[in-house]
Amino acid sequence: MEQNEKPSEETLENWHKDPNNWKLGIFYYNKLDKRIFPPKKLRAFGWTVNFANPFSILAILAIIIVVLLIQLFVFKH
Repeated sequence: MEQNEKPSEETLENWHKDPNNWKLGIFYYNKLDKRIFPPKKLRAFGWTVNFANPFSILAILAIIIVVLLIQLFVFKH
């Protein structure tokens, strides 16, 4: 697969099913998968974070900062 080529649905499914891409069974870690938020192991429960993607860590930090800022301004009294 080329660097800029989008993986097929079959490839994404194989990555998702591969137990080597799930650390401790719950943390998704796949350097080949460029998605930040792939589906969870049980797809009905939403998305998880691809911890191999450096942008995912930034996205999680941004979400935490926004939640903390909202908490600070809304519950300041």
